[in-house]
Amino acid sequence: METFDASFLGDSLLGRLSFRPGAVPDKQALPAGRHNLGIASERDAVLIVPEGLQPGVPVPLLVMFHGAGGSADKVLPFVIDHAHQHGFLLLLPQSLFPTWDIVVGGNGPDLERLDKALHEVASRFLINPSHLGFAGFSDGGSYALSVGVTNGDIVSHVIVFSAGFMSVLQQNGAPRIFIAHGLEDEQLPIETSARPHVTKLKVAGYDVTSVEFRGPHHIEPAVVALAIDFFLEPTAQP
Repeated sequence: METFDASFLGDSLLGRLSFRPGAVPDKQALPAGRHNLGIASERDAVLIVPEGLQPGVPVPLLVMFHGAGGSADKVLPFVIDHAHQHGFLLLLPQSLFPTWDIVVGGNGPDLERLDKALHEVASRFLINPSHLGFAGFSDGGSYALSVGVTNGDIVSHVIVFSAGFMSVLQQNGAPRIFIAHGLEDEQLPIETSARPHVTKLKVAGYDVTSVEFRGPHHIEPAVVALAIDFFLEPTAQP
């Protein structure tokens, strides 16, 4: 049985992560392929490592959160080919319970496990802080949006597929945001989810890209390709 570390409190109750990119890796890099990170005895986080990563060269990291009742394997097929093609690390956490903690009762064990997973990845790879993205579908999209905006000083991009809500108690930084939603989504209608989110975020000063597609509550592969281009496009140099 997975237990929650009660010492992981304070800012974490507001959704804040302790992780910060930039640390020099102190463990051996993992070889190309799929790996369980070993941060949890149940529903461990999964890391996809592409071929050809160069030691000492910062690498993009995309964190992908599954939907309610899902798992890493449910969302992996939509993004794994992009990770291998474009050469970025792909981290897939898994919620301890049927959906993410923030959906049912506030930040807790899932945030703790996410923090551990990010620290573990950074102990083996040098992460590019200008391409560190949080993405997710449905409840996972709500989680990515909520935790991504809350930790926007470390998350550079937030990518949201068919999310229902956002819960932000503290805003930090200015991540770029991509929101996609189906016009025929009966589970989470676009009029009460994506469109209000886009309006609120733009009013708050965020750089938001919005994509509406003909379709129901699902992940549209063509839209995923647009989102990956959004994530990987060159950032402006100061």
